[in-house]
Amino acid sequence: MRHRETGVLLYDKGHATDGYTLIVPLVSKEAYIIGMQGEVLHNWHFPLTPGNYAYMLPTGNLLWSGRTTEGPPLRRGKGGLMREYDWEGNVVWEYEDHGQHHDFRRCPNGNTIYLGWEPLPDEYAKRVVGGIPGSEHDGIIYGDYIREVNPAGETVWEWHFHLDEDIEAHPLIDVCDREEFAHANACFPLENGDVLVSFRRTHTLAIIDRETKKFRWMKKDVMWGTTHDVQVLENGNLLFFANGIYTPINPFSRVIELNPETGEEVWDYRGQPTWTFFSPNISGAQRLWSGNTLICEGQMGRVFEVTPDQKIVWEYVSPFFGGYNWFGFERGGSGNSLFRAYRYSSESPELAGRVKSPYAG
Repeated sequence: MRHRETGVLLYDKGHATDGYTLIVPLVSKEAYIIGMQGEVLHNWHFPLTPGNYAYMLPTGNLLWSGRTTEGPPLRRGKGGLMREYDWEGNVVWEYEDHGQHHDFRRCPNGNTIYLGWEPLPDEYAKRVVGGIPGSEHDGIIYGDYIREVNPAGETVWEWHFHLDEDIEAHPLIDVCDREEFAHANACFPLENGDVLVSFRRTHTLAIIDRETKKFRWMKKDVMWGTTHDVQVLENGNLLFFANGIYTPINPFSRVIELNPETGEEVWDYRGQPTWTFFSPNISGAQRLWSGNTLICEGQMGRVFEVTPDQKIVWEYVSPFFGGYNWFGFERGGSGNSLFRAYRYSSESPELAGRVKSPYAG
């Protein structure tokens, strides 16, 4: 769908969840907090285009990743420089790992956990099943690692897919290239130290046991059509974005709430008709304190809020467009894509009354 309008397209004041939304356009070097009318109320400026996104910490600071040119020659989700900014834009913490990609999270203990890429040793690369034959990157397949570092930048825990899991048990989607295995795109630290992860190229969600470094829970479903932004809700269920690509049926996206104990999908959102909601990559969702769900249809730069009974009560399309240029590679001209979006209440620890819209009240 090509959007012909931008900004706030719909605002049902009686049912929308009042708050302020953080967006980080993939094509710019800024993050914005916007009000319910789409007004920009605060922004941060960065030296690099984002390594996908940023989010606010309970301290009121912003955790961000920027795309460096060093490191693995992969473009999709590349980061490399992680920084924590205060409200005024001052850097209060930073850590550099040019292999970092996609996701990064501040742990309850103050450490930071993130995804990274590394070349698979030849003996492991030969065991990768699936993908397009001969599509490795100069003969190399890059694999995922997860690393946790303390505030001083010291590694306190790490996990490597090729060392800790059976590669043959996780075949790549047949139409994917073989330059990357298995394309983790979300890491969510659990209270007990385990890590919940989404692997796009194998249609897999998994929980890594911190002690054994093995999957203690895993679910695959080709009908999800790859996944993004998996997280644990207060009720113990999982919420994630199902892109709906590479499936046996016509493509469409969903946001799914899954009971991990039973494997049951207890709630989902899909477009009406289904083809009106589709982002084949990026994207995410957030369960709001009202019980509504904020959804980021990433490729379209669209953020919207739905009630439990599927009603759209707020809708916004990012007006921030720019050209994609990843290592000199142009991608389809101008775009307004967003990796994720987050809403915060005015009195939340993240905002603590720092912003107020002229339209509020």
